Amino acid sequence: MSDLGFTGLEAFVSEPVLLLGLLAFGLLLTALPWSFWALSNGQSSSAVRSLIALSNLLLTAQLILRWWQSGHFPISNLYESLCFLAWACTLTQLLVERNWPSPLVAASATPMGLGCIAFASFALPDQLQQASPLVPALRSSWLVMHVSVIMVSYAALMVGSLLSVAVLLIDRNQALELRSSSIGTGAFRRSSLLSTDGGVAIQNPEAFELSSVAFSRTEQLDSLSYRTITVGFLLLTVGIISGAVWANEAWGSWWSWDPKETWALICWLVYAAYLHTRLSRGWQGRRPAMVASAGLVVICVCYIGVNLLGIGLHSYGWFFD
Repeated sequence: MSDLGFTGLEAFVSEPVLLLGLLAFGLLLTALPWSFWALSNGQSSSAVRSLIALSNLLLTAQLILRWWQSGHFPISNLYESLCFLAWACTLTQLLVERNWPSPLVAASATPMGLGCIAFASFALPDQLQQASPLVPALRSSWLVMHVSVIMVSYAALMVGSLLSVAVLLIDRNQALELRSSSIGTGAFRRSSLLSTDGGVAIQNPEAFELSSVAFSRTEQLDSLSYRTITVGFLLLTVGIISGAVWANEAWGSWWSWDPKETWALICWLVYAAYLHTRLSRGWQGRRPAMVASAGLVVICVCYIGVNLLGIGLHSYGWFFD
């Protein structure tokens, strides 16, 4: 048994890319219960942020090392894309927490990064974890542009949708008023009229007063979700356009209704509907958060489901191989 254990350890040490992924998994696994413990205490934990930052650094080192070993940008198979997605999710989480250092953000977003690296490290077959030469269609400068932008957009949309799920779960008995922040994170400006001698001084511009009104916890979470999804939606738009240009260059067709392309379009439409309900329809309450939560399911189908069914030009064909 000791020889088998030593052999397994030697195999991990001989594969530094896999070892870095396992170390990142261990840090995220430690950070997850710690984030829920901090949430129960109602206090943000700098230790959790440090663990997330360290795991992001390990994932960065893993991707750079894989890039050096394979000779191409490390996003050509499912293992590499999952590691890249985990890196992008942890980075997005750190950026969101920089705006609002709340234990709610860590408790909501950490499971996504953990799930990505866990699936990549433990669920995928060995043949999908190994680096392989690029097929001719992927030997293009568009690989870095298109795929990386799409994956970062997925990360932003997933984290934003998870924050919307948290909006649906916390403080459900409290009314939610959707308000735009005009003076930074956590507040917005409300104009009021000052009374003069018992009347309202309408003609005097100096009679108007702008006062800061703090967001509630749910309103702050919803605002962060909205802004994160907006960034992800813009990146998804750029990614779809760049993918169409690349497809025309590689296959002679801008759009072929490949399953992955179709589901990417469905993702775009779902989040476009979410932004439309916020900007044009003026929906209040938690209804927009429900649309964003549905978008999380659509992204999972688009990214994992379509890829693994073995159909289309973007699939890896794991289930049907």
